[in-house]
Amino acid sequence: MQNLGIEILLDWLTWKRLVQGLYVTLEVAFFAIIFSLLLGTILGVLRTFDYRFIKVSSYIYLSIIRILPTLVLLYILYYTLPSLLNIEIDGILVGVIAFTLWGTAEMSDIVRSAIISLPQHQSDSALAIGLSQQQAFTYILLPQAFKNVIPPSINLAARIIMTTAFLSLIGVRELVRVGKEIIEANAMLNYMAPFWIYGIILLLFFAMCYSLSRWAKTLYD
Repeated sequence: MQNLGIEILLDWLTWKRLVQGLYVTLEVAFFAIIFSLLLGTILGVLRTFDYRFIKVSSYIYLSIIRILPTLVLLYILYYTLPSLLNIEIDGILVGVIAFTLWGTAEMSDIVRSAIISLPQHQSDSALAIGLSQQQAFTYILLPQAFKNVIPPSINLAARIIMTTAFLSLIGVRELVRVGKEIIEANAMLNYMAPFWIYGIILLLFFAMCYSLSRWAKTLYD
């Protein structure tokens, strides 16, 4: 038992710290996913309208987000922006903002693609039976697009959960950083610590993402 280093899993402090890190991961992921889905849906719907202001502003926003890697966006919001404005921003808040900005852009593409991929005759038929353009959009197009949005949006949510690991690089004590701290604290006494701790972290991330996929399957069916 000593040779396998499994005693690290029998220490309740290990699990307490992992649970604390997991809580931070879930907290950031939860708010980032909710805001991304809501704002991304609104932006995606707006992008289907032929308004010049919306087209130009969304093009600028999406271009910036697509060019910037998520990690660079985190660094800008956590290090550069506070220095320029002479303020302090909590790392958890930075994570929520950064992942929301990225997630909103991704979600808007998903929603827009789902709407414009619907056959044109769906809209034409709705207008032909006397529905207004707004009614056709609300009662005919959106319900059909919603089902097509579910799989990619759940995939986006899973990606947001996995991307929270970047928060460890700006000092946020989420799941991965807490795991690293536990490993470093036990490195001299337990050479198997990385195997057990990162194994647990792997299983926790898998459980979160798999649960999402199973829930999405019930919605889609």
